Amino acid sequence: MGEDDFFFSVDRSKQARWTGGERGERAVDGTGDSVERFRPDEHADSLPEVSLDRLAAAGVRGIVVDLDNTVCEYRRPELAPGVADWVRAARDRGFALVLVSNNFTERVASVGAQLEIPVVPNALKPLPFAFLRALKLLGTPRRATVVIGDQLFTDVLGAKLLGLRSVLTKPLVAKDFPLTRVLRFLERTIAGRS
Repeated sequence: MGEDDFFFSVDRSKQARWTGGERGERAVDGTGDSVERFRPDEHADSLPEVSLDRLAAAGVRGIVVDLDNTVCEYRRPELAPGVADWVRAARDRGFALVLVSNNFTERVASVGAQLEIPVVPNALKPLPFAFLRALKLLGTPRRATVVIGDQLFTDVLGAKLLGLRSVLTKPLVAKDFPLTRVLRFLERTIAGRS
C-alpha cells in the first residue's frame, strides 16, 4: 500500500474538479493546493470508529488525538463511550498516543491521566509548535503519524501544515466554544465545495 493509498475516502473525482487533477495546478477558484490543506485523509463518525487495522496497515505508529468533542464532550470531564477501550487497544497494539488540545493544562492533564497518555496543552492549533512537541513525545516520523480530531481549522489544517495524515471525526455534541461555532460555519462552507 503506497502513501497515496493511506485512506480510500478521499473522492478523487471531486479533487479533479477543484484542482484540475494535478497537484499544484491552479484550481477553478484560484486557490490551487490551498484547498488540499482542508481535506482530511479520512472521515469517521467518532474516535472509536477509526480502524486501528487500517492505521497499522498504512504504517501509522503515532496517533495525535484532540480533546474537546473528540475524546470528551465540550466542557465535560467524562470520556465519550468507547474512547478508553479504543485508546487501550491502540496502546496494546504498539501505537504511541498523545493528547493535544488548545484547552488549559488542568483539563488536558486530567483527561490524559484517565487515558494514561502524555499531553500537550495550550496548543494554539493549527500552529505547528504543539504538533512538533507531540512528534517528539511520540518518537515517530511525520509519515507514520496521524492527527484525529473534529475540526478542519485546528486538527486537519495543523496536520496538513506539517505533512501529517489526518482523520476528521464528527463532533460529539453541537455545543462548542463560541469561536469554534464560527469556525464550524466556515467548515460547512468549505465542505460544501470540496
